[in-house]
Amino acid sequence: MNIVIGRKPVLEALNSDEEIEQVYILFGQQGGIINAIRVAAKKRGIKCSEFPLERFKTYSPDLPGRQAGKNAQGVIALKKDFKFSSLDEIIQTAHPQPLPQGKGLQKALYFGEGLGEAPPLILILDEIQDPHNVGAILRSAECSGVNGVILTKHNSASITSTVTKTSAGATEHLKICQVNNLSQTIDELKEKGLWIVGSSLENAKNYTEVDYKIPIALIVGNEEKGIRKLTASKCDFLVKIPMSGKIQSLNVSVATGILLFEILRQRRG
Repeated sequence: MNIVIGRKPVLEALNSDEEIEQVYILFGQQGGIINAIRVAAKKRGIKCSEFPLERFKTYSPDLPGRQAGKNAQGVIALKKDFKFSSLDEIIQTAHPQPLPQGKGLQKALYFGEGLGEAPPLILILDEIQDPHNVGAILRSAECSGVNGVILTKHNSASITSTVTKTSAGATEHLKICQVNNLSQTIDELKEKGLWIVGSSLENAKNYTEVDYKIPIALIVGNEEKGIRKLTASKCDFLVKIPMSGKIQSLNVSVATGILLFEILRQRRG
């Protein structure tokens, strides 16, 4: 069993297709979003119970003492374990229409034509370990129209209650998959017509110098090490965000947001 903590994440979960078992509200909680949670739960036939603090915090053992009520914003939802999508499902979401063949495919790759309203955009997290970073990245991904997110299975944060809360409920709207072998996954994405863009400090172009109006899989790497060498070697483009201060790089969640919204800016321009 998994938990969703926080008012907005719980409301987003109730308004999605997630299988919610029950909602628990800390006694005395009021306000518009609390009322919206009650209405959404009732609409789906999900039991919504109100508990005093001592009982409420038993459902959030990772939040000690009174922090259970404060950090959870007085609301917790129990749901079945997070359901990951498959890589094929993400690719299908990114390509809702069959890819053009022959010369049509080449034209689509270079100009983003014949691929629907917007070229596909997939985000890959290469060994991101901090759940707060993963949650913040997923929030930016959902807001910028990413079709799906791929996580490496090993040495990476999974989808936990902390990730869900930090994402402000974005986990309930994104297709997310885990892969064992990122190298093979990149090869498969290339075969499906995506160009691979990696965020790196070495041998990289300024991030505004790349044309993103093509099908793209964007890779961002570990908080300390960045993307791995093998991963970088498979990228079609390496990009960086130039710094003006003495610090070498941005936090990975901040950098990912900048890159995603540059992609969005170009595609809307």
